[in-house]
Amino acid sequence: MFLLMAAAAAVAPESAIGRWMTETRHGVVEIARCGSSVCGRLVDSDGIRANPGLLDVNNRDPKLRSRPIKGVEILTGFTLRDGQWTGGSVYNGEDGATYQATLIPLDPDHLKVRGCIIWPLCKTQTWTRSP
Repeated sequence: MFLLMAAAAAVAPESAIGRWMTETRHGVVEIARCGSSVCGRLVDSDGIRANPGLLDVNNRDPKLRSRPIKGVEILTGFTLRDGQWTGGSVYNGEDGATYQATLIPLDPDHLKVRGCIIWPLCKTQTWTRSP
């Protein structure tokens, strides 16, 4: 157990930067530096490939439902703490809701993304680095 914790702690938080495949709908999220934080935009998915003009129709804000979903910033507001990006938020275009989020680099090719309504009501995915 200690070795696993030590290995996880050795992963640089900067390894979160890059393109990531989500677990669902072949989504691709591009994570980049945003000042002292990181942010992520949706750049591809099954829906976008089927309809490049796909709109953010499920957004809870009616004024945003006419914007294209491609390029929407879905990860924002993170602070680096103990090798993790915490205190941020993740937008889910499928239900139009925004959740509290944490990004945990597991290794150079895997990123744990946890979104919570309130803790402990969370959903976690492991994203894989996209070539």
